[in-house]
Amino acid sequence: MDTGVIKLILSIVVIIASALMVLLVLLHKGKGGGLSDLFGGGFTSSAGSSTVVERNLDRFTIGVGVVWFIALIALAILATKT
Repeated sequence: MDTGVIKLILSIVVIIASALMVLLVLLHKGKGGGLSDLFGGGFTSSAGSSTVVERNLDRFTIGVGVVWFIALIALAILATKT
């Protein structure tokens, strides 16, 4: 495959992973004491949260972060070789 095509594919992966990371981080519940309290994020209810959902959201966020990091490093390596 041509390096231009690989760069394009990796760029698209980085853009999609970046958008997903923003969305996933915004979906996380505020833990309190931070900037989320300033905007009303400090109100917690035990009925609206599930530990399984939070754990799965954490895992998915870490997975997307790893994909983003690997694609970004691969893109940087390809950019320095040409």
